[in-house]
Parts: sequence; C-alpha cells; structure tokens
Amino acid sequence: MKNILIRETGESAYEFISEYVSVDSRDTLVVSTSSAFNIDKQHQQSFKNIININQINNIRRINKFFESVNAKLDDGGLFICNVETYTLRKKRILNKYPKGLNWGMYTFDFFVKRVSPKVWGLKKIYFFTTAGRNRVLSKAETLGRIYSCGFEIVKETQIKDRLWIVVRKIKQPSFDTDPTYGPFISLKRYGKNGKMIKVYKARTMHAYSEYLQEYVYQNNNLQEGGKFKNDFRITTMGALFRKLWLDELPMLINLLKLDLKIVGVRPLSAHYMSLYPEDYQEYRKKFKPGLVPPFYADLPKDLEEIIDSERRYLEAFDKHPLRTDWKYFWKAFDNIVFKKARSN
Repeated sequence: MKNILIRETGESAYEFISEYVSVDSRDTLVVSTSSAFNIDKQHQQSFKNIININQINNIRRINKFFESVNAKLDDGGLFICNVETYTLRKKRILNKYPKGLNWGMYTFDFFVKRVSPKVWGLKKIYFFTTAGRNRVLSKAETLGRIYSCGFEIVKETQIKDRLWIVVRKIKQPSFDTDPTYGPFISLKRYGKNGKMIKVYKARTMHAYSEYLQEYVYQNNNLQEGGKFKNDFRITTMGALFRKLWLDELPMLINLLKLDLKIVGVRPLSAHYMSLYPEDYQEYRKKFKPGLVPPFYADLPKDLEEIIDSERRYLEAFDKHPLRTDWKYFWKAFDNIVFKKARSN
C-alpha cells in the first residue's frame, strides 16, 4: 500500500497521511473514488480510518459522499481527503498559460466550473456535461461541508497543488436540506425571549460558511470590534458589500416582520451567544434585537467592552424604551455617517 500511495499522491502526501493512520491496517479503508457507492458497498461494517486520494472536486454529491464516510467510520475515526481550492487552482492556471492568455483562461474556467453550477438553468447543463467533475471549490465551502457532515478538522496542510485535510468524526451529519447557497441567505439567530428567527442578509461568505464559526474562532479569535480575525470565509465581493452596508439591506424584511426593531442588540448566532457569560445570555434574550446595535454608539474595542455596552443599553432601555432608542440612534448615526464607524 505504501508504494501505491507514493505513486498516486507523492511521497510528501504519503508521509502526511502516515502521521495519522496506519495505511496497512485492516481497520483503514483506502480508496480513490468520487462515488459514495464505493464507500457504502464495503462489507466491513465500520473502519477506524478512511482515506480517499481522489480530490473532492470530482465528487458530484459531496455531502452525500461525506455522509457515507461518516456512516462507515467508528466514533472518533479519521477521514483523510484532499481538495484543489480555488486559490490553488487560480495559481495553477495563471502559471500554466502565458501572460495575456492566462487571465482569460482563468476567467472562463471560473465561470464554467464555479459560477454555472450555482446558476439556475446553467446548473443542469453543467452537471449533465461534466457529471460534477473538476469543479471549483473554495476552502471555506469545503471545510463547511465537512463540518456539516459531522466532522471536525484535525489538521490541514498544503502539499504541492492540493490542500490535504484530516478530519475526525464527532457526531452524526446535520442533513441540512436548505443550505445557504444563493445570493440571499437566511441565518438562524436568537430573537426575543430566546426564540430562533431567520435573519435575512445578502451573501458575503462562501457557501456552508455558517458551519465554521467555531473553527474560525478557535484558529483566528476575535479582532477589534468583535469580528473574527482574518476571516477566510468572506468573498471579495462580500467584503465590498460589507463596506457599503449592502449586505444588511435584506434585514428590512425582518423589520417588517417585527422580528427586529430599529435600535437593539445584534441578533446573535448560537456560537457567538455561547461566548457571552451565561447569566447575561438569559438577560439578553429577553429583549428584541435590532438593526442598529449599541456598538455604533459606544464603539467598544473587544468582546468584554461589547458586552458592557450592550448591558448599559438594555438596562437603560428597560427603564425608558423610547428615550433610550432615540438617544442611541442619533449617536450611532453620527458615528456611522460622520466618523465612518465600522464594526471591523
């Protein structure tokens, strides 16, 4: 098996794989496949480790494949896979063709194999002609899909033109039937009295990024303003949308649905809420969140200051609701319009 893996993946990839699993063990399944069938058909009931040396880009139904791997792995078992991310693909194409031609080839490749699989009408044509092989995947989407299917990341490393990933089975897949894939997304957030609401926004992150909040926090922590540092989940267009506040416009739907009010604390995800002190979490959940958070009035620097800012606002709002929101709205307006305040 060693010689086969070296021949197919290279010595560096083999050494990386062998750091985590014994490739010759009966409890290790080694395959090169893009089909979940070749995982499901294995007679052995389960394995401690599964290695797939075929790149994820060639798998048509990626989540179904990961779900099959999850079903065949023991709890705590390892799965090793690899992907050509779109940044590695871009580098490869630009280096492959002469200047002038290379950017044209890259743009064509990106449209055909990244954009068309997501566009209604073109999607069917793309999968009919390619069977889903060799599509463009971002790192964020790949890792997000992995997390959504019940795994956690153990290690990721670039070897030549591939990102190799070691993951551990920690739970059953989420079987998400409504992943956020289009230009507009709905995100589960805490509303008044702890009720989960769907908050609407324009997409600024790669698909499946919502599953990576804990991973990004563990690896990057928070920057000034309470946002994640070096957040690789944000797309180039998404960064522009955030700068111009365009991503927030769909939240007006939440305002009309009375899920949000104009001024109020941010509607938080379950993971971000878990970073708050438990006693404050319960207090915070009593109030309706808003479009304009007290952050823009006080401009806190870190999470502790953000919590203090929110607490002062909520305590004041509890006593004098209209007066408090009026005061915070105009203070935030001044900071945003004239002082160019931003959350990051």
